Amino acid sequence: MQDAHDLGLILDSRVPLVVIQSHEETRVLDVLMQVSNKRTLPMQVWTITEGLRPMGFSMAEADGDKLLELDDALLAIKRTRGKGLFVLCDAHGFLTADHPKTIRLLKDIVLQYDNIQRTVVLLSHALVIPPELRRHAAGFELSVPGDEQILSIIREEALVWSGQNNNQRVKTDKLALDRIITHLRGLSPSDVRILARQFIHADGAISDSDLPLVSKGKLQLLDMHGVLHYEYSTDTFAQVGGLHNLKAWLAQRERAFLKPANDVDVPKGILLLGVQGGGKSVAAKAVAGLWKLPLLRLDFGALYNKYYGESEKNLREALKLAENMAPCVLWMDEIEKGIAGQSHDDGTSLRVLGTLLTWMAEKKQPVFIVATSNNIANLPPELIRKGRLDEIFFVDLPDMKTREEIFAIHLAKRKQDPAQFDLPALAAASDGFSGAEIEQAVVAATYSALAQQQPLHTTGLLDELSRTRPMSVVMAEDIAALRAWAENRTVTAG
Repeated sequence: MQDAHDLGLILDSRVPLVVIQSHEETRVLDVLMQVSNKRTLPMQVWTITEGLRPMGFSMAEADGDKLLELDDALLAIKRTRGKGLFVLCDAHGFLTADHPKTIRLLKDIVLQYDNIQRTVVLLSHALVIPPELRRHAAGFELSVPGDEQILSIIREEALVWSGQNNNQRVKTDKLALDRIITHLRGLSPSDVRILARQFIHADGAISDSDLPLVSKGKLQLLDMHGVLHYEYSTDTFAQVGGLHNLKAWLAQRERAFLKPANDVDVPKGILLLGVQGGGKSVAAKAVAGLWKLPLLRLDFGALYNKYYGESEKNLREALKLAENMAPCVLWMDEIEKGIAGQSHDDGTSLRVLGTLLTWMAEKKQPVFIVATSNNIANLPPELIRKGRLDEIFFVDLPDMKTREEIFAIHLAKRKQDPAQFDLPALAAASDGFSGAEIEQAVVAATYSALAQQQPLHTTGLLDELSRTRPMSVVMAEDIAALRAWAENRTVTAG
């Protein structure tokens, strides 16, 4: 009813062209029928397969067989002398420079509105309105279900499952159900039903184990064409060595982000600065794992397009999708590569940066940003100033104790008992190694032990470490400069 009321207000404001971008054609037509019936407004619908056909309080019957072509249908609408509501469902492919006559016919109808109140509704899954029509148009979006409606849909699907399984009850607990509802926000009722059916019928239960299925399914339904990626491996902080200050900082803000109060600012995000392989990416995944939120990775490479304005449009759509996935964590990996200005990109990077900064300042949905960077020199000052993000953390090379933790983590991952290894000796021998370099040393030593048909032991690991030149040696000057910059400007993550 709220959708019909809001759409009715748009029509009552005498807008000649209404644009509705939605995959839910049937639901939109139902809303339009409600508006048409309440106002006794004749309504006709055009599709490319059935032509222009009357619906509800329609005008005189139109011969659909002769109006399959959009231009013919528009010409018939233009010749109509009475008021009416005309819904064009398949017009998106004709609103291009290749169809100037179609655009002209639409413009003629729009410009005659003051004399004959004919409202045209463009309805499609994707619409790009030509500039000459844009100023005459008003957009409308269907509302998304609230928590109560989502819960009602889940209960309906639970009853269906129960009826199909000897009246067994669907197993759940309130905490898991609340999290599922949170993850389903932003979807249409039909999409909520699809996902609810999937996770209930999978095992007859609603639990935290369903969250990855819901998040991935939601992202697929919203469809971002590869710009946003759903990350499955959101490691818990138990699998991340060190970073104690960052862990404590996040723990303090978890409740403020997940259950915000009116008098408390919602955390915005963090920038993780540090050397390559130092654990920034793992920490980004761990934030989502700690807070039990979906993790989305923004792919700047897929974002950029050779056509003017398309890169900014792709970013806006990606950020809108992230808001639809809220609450979530948005990971911008190596952000400097996406927004560092280039002399040969015709200002695209600067426009992308402007789009990103505007969104960061105006976003209302709980999207926690985790940006990672290896080179602070390439980051614009507008991004790293206080207020854009909550804090900048410097992820340095791990210290002695943290290196012991990292060795223990990676040995345990490979079914090795850390207690059987001399962790202090390994930590001492790996001074200057990053977490990634320590992991690769464990991997390489495992291969060597397997080839020799011997168990992995401390000596093999020490041999592998002695043959490795860590990045702290290869790029000593760059790392020293990064540490010097970060010393009084950032918070140590460790």
